[in-house]
Amino acid sequence: MAKRAATSALLGSAVEYFDFTLFATASALFLGPVFFAPLGPLQGTLAAFLTFGSAFVARPLGAVLFGHLGDRTGRRAALIWSVTLMGASTTAIGLLPGYAAIGSAAPIMLLLLRLLQGVSAGGEQAGSNALTLEHAPADARNRLAAWTMQGTSLGTLLGKLAFLGVVWLPQPTLLSWGWRLPFLVAGPLMLVALAIRRSVAEPPAFLDLAGSGGLARVPVARVLRGHRRGLLTVAVCTLFAVGGAVLNVYGLSYATARGTTPAGYLLMISLVTGLGLLLQPAWARLSDRVGRRPVFIGSCLAAAALYFAYVPALGSGNLLLLGLGSAAMMTVWSAANAVSAAWFAELFPTAVRYTGAALGGQLGMILVGFAPAIMTGLEGFGWPVVAAFGAGSLLLAAGAAWFGAETYSRPLAPVAPLGSR
Repeated sequence: MAKRAATSALLGSAVEYFDFTLFATASALFLGPVFFAPLGPLQGTLAAFLTFGSAFVARPLGAVLFGHLGDRTGRRAALIWSVTLMGASTTAIGLLPGYAAIGSAAPIMLLLLRLLQGVSAGGEQAGSNALTLEHAPADARNRLAAWTMQGTSLGTLLGKLAFLGVVWLPQPTLLSWGWRLPFLVAGPLMLVALAIRRSVAEPPAFLDLAGSGGLARVPVARVLRGHRRGLLTVAVCTLFAVGGAVLNVYGLSYATARGTTPAGYLLMISLVTGLGLLLQPAWARLSDRVGRRPVFIGSCLAAAALYFAYVPALGSGNLLLLGLGSAAMMTVWSAANAVSAAWFAELFPTAVRYTGAALGGQLGMILVGFAPAIMTGLEGFGWPVVAAFGAGSLLLAAGAAWFGAETYSRPLAPVAPLGSR
């Protein structure tokens, strides 16, 4: 059942991040001219990035909604609803008429569908982590929970490959219907994830708690009242994800505006994402042996330093240099990505594990979601300012991790005492 839960986490997160990557890639390349044409190229891209970021404002709502469902009625039920909402809203985006067909209604409907994606995403990853973690053996919690992050990387890779399959089409065809094809794949992928997810049992720890009457009546209230330290740790540590936003969203727009072809960037980042798939299991195993904090902190510090080489590589127009910079960034950044799967969930007890990890993570993801738009707005001040924003986000995450509790050797049920490391 632990392996089945991990497989469910892999597939559910793959669907979520396939859909996430589709919108991210389309924001950089297509959504501006299709939905925001009157604004012009630069402002249209910025509007598309802001629409992309809007989902991250809705994510805390999804965290509370699905967290409540997951902590009250079960992890599996919440995860079935979350993946269904994500697949349905993504498919609807692929069918949505553009500005030329229905005018200002098009960007409004795009925004609404993007907000539904955000609500869904608010509960997916934390729930998958909780479900897998609670089924996993004590000495392999991160190794199995990291399957969620493997799913995010797999979904990202599949999203890039999906656009590689259509980006060669003539530009008028792409803007007319070509960009829609990857979005329409989301429905069948959702059905596969649902089939696996329905076969996973609720974790014994949750069933025991439910049987003993120990469930939280209002999980979010208990988190805010008794687990503020864990909530703050997760929220600030989640800023490490700015590294992923740059690799997969901002980097595409920045690099293609400076001479790199979209197909070249998508192929390069697909290979780099494959590298992350290979590395994350090793980082997860390491954290099961030496702890979550040292691996996470080392990853954030190394990635922060790399920003000042990576951003100039993005603007070089040299695909080989860009590939080397992206590979270096992925090598160090993937460690924090892998460790976050188990660590964030371990900071909360069973009764509020879903809500605590989901809400903390999604509060931090608000800044992550708007990072591409912020970095685009900072370009006028020069690339060092852009790099400093990315590096500063990772340094904040490292600082929060330093003051966070170490959890790798603790049983899941107890809560780390205040002031512990």
